[in-house]
Amino acid sequence: MATQINVLRLGLDQVYVVREMGIIVVDGGAPGKFAAFVAGLRALSVAPKEVKLLVLTHGHWDHIGCASAIREVTTAPIAMHYSERERIERPCKSMPPGITLWGKVVGGLCSLAIVPFQRFPPARVDIAVLDEGMSLEPFGIGGRILHTPGHSPGSLSVLLDSGDAFVGDLAMNKFPLRVGPCLPLFAEELPRLKSSMQKLISNGAKRIYPAHGASFPVGLLERAVQRLHQMGTSHPSAFKT
Repeated sequence: MATQINVLRLGLDQVYVVREMGIIVVDGGAPGKFAAFVAGLRALSVAPKEVKLLVLTHGHWDHIGCASAIREVTTAPIAMHYSERERIERPCKSMPPGITLWGKVVGGLCSLAIVPFQRFPPARVDIAVLDEGMSLEPFGIGGRILHTPGHSPGSLSVLLDSGDAFVGDLAMNKFPLRVGPCLPLFAEELPRLKSSMQKLISNGAKRIYPAHGASFPVGLLERAVQRLHQMGTSHPSAFKT
């Protein structure tokens, strides 16, 4: 069956509904956007119980805010890297550090004006994904989950056999976070970004689907990896669009 990829916009975040023989959802959206999720499924003619898995790419507040409600309405298990499960089981609202000056400015503003006011319930992680990742075949999807740390220690990406890669915040493509597709504005483990991007490329990624912004061809990510190799992860110019 051909892969169907649909985008549900939940505030600044995007949640992906991926359909092949089965249906999975990638990421849980920002707090307070559950109604938009339900409306999005209805527009796609997808019954909530058809969703077989909810994959959380990482544990930052804007990606797990609706996870509890999504799990309740779909009964789908939640898959998340084992190192970040406490971020949702004991909800955490911390903001990752900015990489560039602009990242520090945006992060500081969010920490003061947005993050303290977010509220969302905890959720149980049913599948603790290990560093070696896992296959999505049991859920009717040709592909696998890869451990791609950098933005956060337990960041995950979903890589389909088609080459479509859902990377969470490993890359960004949305103003004011970025003007055009490029590296993330924030990262908890900056030195690991390059190896995670290279891992996606080496495993056959063809198109990148970030949680913030439109998808783009993997060639742009390859150029970003080259910049990181040439300049090093400590050089701000490596993170320009």
